[in-house]
Amino acid sequence: MAGLWIDLRFALARLDALASDPDRLPEDRESLPGLQYELHRAAELVAGLTPPEDAHRMHEELADALAEARETTAEVGEALALGGTDAAAPLVWEWRGALFRVRFARLRLERPRQTAVAAPQVGTAATPRTPPVVAALAVAIGSGLVLFAALLGLWLLVALTLAGTAAASVLLRP
Repeated sequence: MAGLWIDLRFALARLDALASDPDRLPEDRESLPGLQYELHRAAELVAGLTPPEDAHRMHEELADALAEARETTAEVGEALALGGTDAAAPLVWEWRGALFRVRFARLRLERPRQTAVAAPQVGTAATPRTPPVVAALAVAIGSGLVLFAALLGLWLLVALTLAGTAAASVLLRP
């Protein structure tokens, strides 16, 4: 596959550049048949490869994308020859989509395949370190002590109780 992409990289870059600037198409019309041939040759290379069992569908997708890009490039070239830029303009977005489909098929082929993942075991959830009731009770008692100390005006006790309640809520989290 690496050889395929090395050969096809230049052709795709050139086709993308032409598709992104349709005003340059009349000047570069002569290069379209050669680029179309590169797409054809890449499709033949893909057809000659034996894909791994899990990538068979993606290889077919790549072959279809290359064929579509080749045919759309031919349509754009024919429209340019017969009617100029105005005749080719309606085909440009379809052409860009076909070229994108080739790049997308490449990304799908190169993406690492997921191996079979073992099903999670039922009933093995981690048990909490502290029962939730104990943690809630510690926070409630600490909050009550902060309120009581604040009502009495014992601000040092308020600060110490707030610090203790915050520490208890972190250490006793369920």
